[in-house]
Amino acid sequence: MLSFRTYDVFTDTRYSGNPLAIVMGADDLSDAAMQTIAGEFNLSETIFIQTPDDPANTAKVRIFTPVAELPFAGHPTIGSAIMLAEDAAGSGDFDTTITLEERAGLVPVIVHRKGAHVTATLTAPIIPFMVAEPIPEANAAVALGLNDSDIGLPGHCPGVAEGGPRFVFVPVRDLDALARASPKLDALIALENRCGTDSLYAYTTGANGADYQARMFAPHGGIPEDPATGSASACLAAHLDSCGLIEDGTTDLVLHQGIEMQRPSTITLGIDRTDTLTAVRVGGSAIRVSEGMLEPPHA
Repeated sequence: MLSFRTYDVFTDTRYSGNPLAIVMGADDLSDAAMQTIAGEFNLSETIFIQTPDDPANTAKVRIFTPVAELPFAGHPTIGSAIMLAEDAAGSGDFDTTITLEERAGLVPVIVHRKGAHVTATLTAPIIPFMVAEPIPEANAAVALGLNDSDIGLPGHCPGVAEGGPRFVFVPVRDLDALARASPKLDALIALENRCGTDSLYAYTTGANGADYQARMFAPHGGIPEDPATGSASACLAAHLDSCGLIEDGTTDLVLHQGIEMQRPSTITLGIDRTDTLTAVRVGGSAIRVSEGMLEPPHA
């Protein structure tokens, strides 16, 4: 039997944010078994905790969507780092660094707890970069089930960025247009396939303290809509930089996601730039919701 826990990530309130399953003691699981378990949980991602290859690191992890493995993902990294830090520290306040071995590389995560509030901030293992792929705004509008006039934001244009996973980025006019987005599956898949990804991130200027508000659709990746996407948030740094919106120095942004799903999530994005991007950080909170045991599949 294997123990597991579930956390809600990018929130400090249960039953909001992005749900995550964390499976411990996963050293002996095959790739097929991990994929089967991820399909059983059927969440955006399930993360499996293994013994690190280098004992200087905290853990080795494997991350699966319901249909495929990912080299890096934000909400599994944040949620599992908070769990591992809390297990190691016990009760009381702390500041610690959790280092996770992921397929994309080493991911350091600074975890801070004061009272009942715990936050974690990861440094992306790959500095995100742009992919040269023109995106006609009309194609983006059809994919999102919107009008041509709904696409676009002053100073922004559609683009494709990668930082482990790859995402299509589509700015939309306002929060009303974002709320009305209702992807047309065939058109969305055609656009994503053209760009070499299964994920589209639509965003606009935010409200209630957020710089941007977003929705992320990946239906043929097993995720009809994601309440919070840390890896896309990291890639947003490259996209904004390509639009000339990031100045040298450090830029700190607040992102909201999951609002339309009734799973509100808050993500912090830190961007360091000196002529080009030099580091990208993604942060947020997480809270435990459940724990239990599972029978591993014979795969």
